[in-house]
Amino acid sequence: MNQSQSDARQGPDTIEAESNRYSNTDANTDANSYDVAIIGGGPAGLSAAIWLGRYLRRVVVIDAGDPRNWETRGIHGYLGLESITPAELRGRGREECRRYGVRLVDATVATVDQIEDGKFQVKLHTGELLSAARILLAIGVRDVWPDVPGLDTCYGATAHVCPDCDGYEARNKKTVVIAHGRKAAGLALALTTWTREIVICTNGEAAEMSAEILAKLDALDIPIIEAPIGAIKSSGSEARSIELPDGMVLDCDQIFFAIGQEPSDDLGKQLGCERDEIGRVVTDLHFHTSVRNVYAAGDIIHGPQMAIAAAGIGAVAAVAIHHSLLPDGQKLQATAVTS
Repeated sequence: MNQSQSDARQGPDTIEAESNRYSNTDANTDANSYDVAIIGGGPAGLSAAIWLGRYLRRVVVIDAGDPRNWETRGIHGYLGLESITPAELRGRGREECRRYGVRLVDATVATVDQIEDGKFQVKLHTGELLSAARILLAIGVRDVWPDVPGLDTCYGATAHVCPDCDGYEARNKKTVVIAHGRKAAGLALALTTWTREIVICTNGEAAEMSAEILAKLDALDIPIIEAPIGAIKSSGSEARSIELPDGMVLDCDQIFFAIGQEPSDDLGKQLGCERDEIGRVVTDLHFHTSVRNVYAAGDIIHGPQMAIAAAGIGAVAAVAIHHSLLPDGQKLQATAVTS
């Protein structure tokens, strides 16, 4: 019998017990003390937890259970899992975490504080206290939507925010971009990969574009309508048209809209992590923040906001966290490069 067959027969509880036999953590460690506390249970957080579990680390994932992409009908471009729903991906990831003895806590975090010996104390809104040697922030961001009646009905099916993720579904279709300024131009130009039937609606805002940008849009026959949007009309979740003033109706099959973003919570600020102008956490190439022993991954850091990218970043962050926990006696020092 090979190891995978043995694991399948043992079941999650037996695998967890087997993993704990070889744990890198003292067997007498307090039940609420962990090597790593991961805050956020999306693709980045769950991927990191799985890898750290495979490294025999004691890991807890704390998840508020309110992902930003919950309404999305399917995640595109995820290798081997095309069109998997966010709920399905999350469910599979959580089950895999359990196989490696990762604790999953459905709660929100009230505070994170540094305590003695460089460890951190995590206080949940339930009042429970956890301690960890490392923190991974995978808290994601919160979207700020434009005020457009009917947009929520189409969201995730024919209304999207990411052309990289959903542009393929707009190929050769009448597509409306709801945004203004450089964001509108960026969305429209990106979508020309798949369709040339594009109209920009600024929803009552001034276009606010340079002459150079306007010339590019004009050369691609992309008009700009600055009138406010009355409502989006749809058949179920399928966008059909956009109502404008004076009885004007704009036919459309797909909608892409710009959103504002803010961190899902203030934990990066609480910990004193360096952040950019919109509150995303700044990291180095190993996803270590400016605060010692605090890491960040997923949409809370700068980079592509794609599920497959978040999962990859979570895995790489996990490798870095594991190596940071190794004692010096289990590591080789980096050698100098000579010319």
